[in-house]
Amino acid sequence: MVTLLHIDSSLFPGGLSASRAVTDVFRKAWEEQHPDGLVIYRDLAVDPVPHIGIDAHTAAFAAPAERTPEQSAAFAPRETLIEELERADAILIGAPMYNFTIPSTLKAWLDNVILPGRTVGEAPSAEGTPVTVVASRGGSYAPGTPREDFEYVRNYLEAVLKGSLGLEPDFIVPELTMAPRNPAMAELVPLYEASRRRAFEDAAAKAKALAERLAG
Repeated sequence: MVTLLHIDSSLFPGGLSASRAVTDVFRKAWEEQHPDGLVIYRDLAVDPVPHIGIDAHTAAFAAPAERTPEQSAAFAPRETLIEELERADAILIGAPMYNFTIPSTLKAWLDNVILPGRTVGEAPSAEGTPVTVVASRGGSYAPGTPREDFEYVRNYLEAVLKGSLGLEPDFIVPELTMAPRNPAMAELVPLYEASRRRAFEDAAAKAKALAERLAG
């Protein structure tokens, strides 16, 4: 059974979220290709994962039989999240830009699944898993734009997902999402609409292509 791990982190629900709108298109296209597949879904805004505390951190460096009760209890959620990561044949992440970087809830998820000697190291346990990231943002941080140097979403996730976890990241970037709401950005609305259409098209196409690749 082909498994998709789908993670949303936007604090906005449904149609109010640019990233959720695109991940929804991807997921529906994926499910059309894999009607009998499994989707593991985590909405980090509705059900955030715990931040790493001292017990969850130190438990990772102790043998299970040697952990204190507090360490065992704190490590259990990490084990669940790591197993979901390892089980996935593909991963879908909604990662809107908040204050130039990813939501703290998504950072907490990453902190939980990054485990030296297992998911990180010489042979990462989820190495090679394709991950599609929908990195939406209110403005534009593309090369050549005035705020190019403030792009800490794609650069960071590329480093963590590929450099640490050994995954294969691919990005869909809906931008200028604040244009319809900000009068000062009114002239950018056509660019926003084009970016949104392109994101929807990319999401559907990438989901289909990825599904066919895994099936083959």
